[in-house]
Amino acid sequence: MELAKQIEHTNLKPECSNKDIIKLCNEAIEYGFYGVCVPPYFVQLAKKTIGKKDVKIITVAGFPLGYSTVGAKVEEAKKAIISGADEIDMVMNIAAFKSNDYQTVQNDIQSVVTVCHLQNKKIKVIIETAYLNEEEIIKACKICADCEVDYVKTSTGYASSGAEISSVKLMRETLPTKIKIKAAGGIKTNKQAIDLLNAGADIIGSSNSINLLL
Repeated sequence: MELAKQIEHTNLKPECSNKDIIKLCNEAIEYGFYGVCVPPYFVQLAKKTIGKKDVKIITVAGFPLGYSTVGAKVEEAKKAIISGADEIDMVMNIAAFKSNDYQTVQNDIQSVVTVCHLQNKKIKVIIETAYLNEEEIIKACKICADCEVDYVKTSTGYASSGAEISSVKLMRETLPTKIKIKAAGGIKTNKQAIDLLNAGADIIGSSNSINLLL
């Protein structure tokens, strides 16, 4: 039960259906997961299925590539919150970051942070560690800290690799203690989940959540 409360049960597959999301939500209720992470299209369905149960609804913005405009991400976040989302996982503008356009990166993040915090909702920023070296991970974390995000998240699950122990440790060393870490991407076993939590992650995002409890 303790581990379940640190897991976001996830289905962000492009081909997922109403039936899949209802199943996801019912499993989250049954196993006591922290929340469900679903595509924006399914936020209202997740809200209806979960009802008054203690399961958070998480969705994404700028997913999975991150280079959509600031305005688009802001509108995605606003719509998701109106639909019933408790938390937004937005993808950092990796293209701008790789172009050393850090002002755009910061403005991108800060704009969505403002939208979320005005509505007392939490914001996670996906920095996609698979595309970053150590120096870049540190820089991305510092930008996130300056924007006062609630969480920094490792991965979308769509890159060449997902959450790595070394990346989570580096993120934890860099971020202020008040900013939490979500590890996601390729987490399929109980040992992986526990190792990532021990490395400094606070929340695990996985589409293999039930297996993580075994």
